[in-house]
Amino acid sequence: MAQNIYDNPDFFAGYSRLPRQVKGLEGAPEWPAIRALLPDLSGKRVVDLGCGFGWASRWFREQGAASVLGFDLSRNMIERARDETMDACIDYRIADLETLELPEAASDLVYSALTFHYVRNFERLVRMMHAALVPGGDLVFTIEHPIFMAASHPHWTMDEDGQKTWTVNGYSIVGERHTDWFAKGVVKHHRTLAITINTLIGSGFELRRMIEFAPTPEQIAEFPDLAEELERPMMLLISAHKS
Repeated sequence: MAQNIYDNPDFFAGYSRLPRQVKGLEGAPEWPAIRALLPDLSGKRVVDLGCGFGWASRWFREQGAASVLGFDLSRNMIERARDETMDACIDYRIADLETLELPEAASDLVYSALTFHYVRNFERLVRMMHAALVPGGDLVFTIEHPIFMAASHPHWTMDEDGQKTWTVNGYSIVGERHTDWFAKGVVKHHRTLAITINTLIGSGFELRRMIEFAPTPEQIAEFPDLAEELERPMMLLISAHKS
């Protein structure tokens, strides 16, 4: 089972104060770039993996999606999403993406924002999503950029004497990364960019577009802290297609 850090009271309290959770999609600097990757949503059946408070799920319906099925491991997230959604065509469910199984060929779009880096078995998830999409369906997702994760979150290494130490970076070393973010011991799973892309291709997806997101000058003027993202990308945005 994936780590359910979002139901940790300290984590949830801090996370809820982030601009993107207070302002919704308009508080996410990368949202315009994500919108550019999304297909026409009219009549589409959408799955939102790691739906959080339901911001994207509700937006999909506003754009004409026929239905949205949102999944999140966090009970806190799902309860708030349900409280803030008055739409019978949006269904929120608690689920672990490590074990989730979706009906085959029943979805037109699978979407996920900043969730897949919490999943250990990415290959299983990708193959499941590919099977869940109809021919002509799309996958659009964002993750923490592997370069940012390697440079920011430590991992265990073993020295010549067999002693474990925490090491930051080690881009080519795949596996768990640990960070203290609103709570101690948040676990993420580091994969290189090549592993991410090749897993998609190996599962039958056609890569459509990849964006190593960087804030615009206007965004930096409004939020100066975003300037550090010009040094190395923090987010990776990917659009893929099932033929």
